[in-house]
This record gives sequence, C-alpha cells and structure tokens, in this order.
Amino acid sequence: MSDNHHEEAHTGPIKTPKQMLLAGFFSFVIPIFAIIGLVLYVTSADKPAAGAANPEKAIAERIQKVGMVEVRDANRPLKSGEDVFKAQCSACHASGAAGAPKLGDAAAWGPRIKTGFEALVQSALKGKGAMAPQGGGDFNDTEIARAAAYMANAGGGKFEEPAAPAAADAAAPAASR
Repeated sequence: MSDNHHEEAHTGPIKTPKQMLLAGFFSFVIPIFAIIGLVLYVTSADKPAAGAANPEKAIAERIQKVGMVEVRDANRPLKSGEDVFKAQCSACHASGAAGAPKLGDAAAWGPRIKTGFEALVQSALKGKGAMAPQGGGDFNDTEIARAAAYMANAGGGKFEEPAAPAAADAAAPAASR
C-alpha cells in the first residue's frame, strides 16, 4: 500500500464561501415564507359576515340613535326631598347597600353632616364610592339637594330644604326692600 494519497477536489454545487452563506440563509428564509403563506391560506376561509345570523338585529344596531332629547316641563312643581328619596335614593340608603349610610342612622350621617350641606350635595350630584352621579338624572339638582337635606336631617342634621330656583330669585329682591 502506498502512502501516496490521491486527494480529489470537492465537486459539489457550492464552490465558494459566499455561495455557502447564501445557501444557508435561503434554506431558512424560504421555509419561513412558505409557512406564513400556508397560515394565511388556511385562515382566509370564508367566514360569515357580522350579523349574518340575525341581519335585522345587526342593521338595527348599526343605525341606532346616538342620543335622544327629552322635553320636560320646566315649570313643573319640584318634588320634595322625601319623594326624591323614595324614588331614587331608597334603593341603597334604606338598606345600607354598598356601604351607603342608612336613613336615620345618626352615627353614619354625623361625619357627613360635619362636612356641610354643599359637600353633601356635591357628593350626591357627582357620585361617591359605589353611588353613581345623580346630576342630570330623573331629578334636577335642586330636587337632589332636597333629598340630601331630607336624609341628613333624618340622621341628625339641621339643614333647610332648598327652595325652587325661581322662588329663590323672586325672594331675593323682596328681602332687599
């Protein structure tokens, strides 16, 4: 046996390092694009359009009113604090739900009464804790203030029930005479 090796030159398709880098790069990039294409093909199947199951409901939802106007009698007599309490406030303040101070509970109303009548009214109008804002609801701000006075007075307060705005405006000139 002879020590004479006959070495043959490599005869494959890749002959330079640049070709090797390009072949390696494209062997990863092309499968990635193929996978992305397959995913897009599979997920592009026909899907039912929104509202296809109930087209009448879908149309009604798309063309619903953005807002509505409610016309109220501005000259209607204002409700008393007790009436507003029964209609609006009693749901929570009668039972003490969600931490609301119960009607007539002097211990719960005492710290609130100390903050003053305006603070009570602002809490009622803007909301506090779990209580939603009452301003702009079924009752006007004066009626909400009357309800706040009614509840605070039942808890030991000595607040006067607010008068109607028109009556207050008419009473001011009469008092200055």
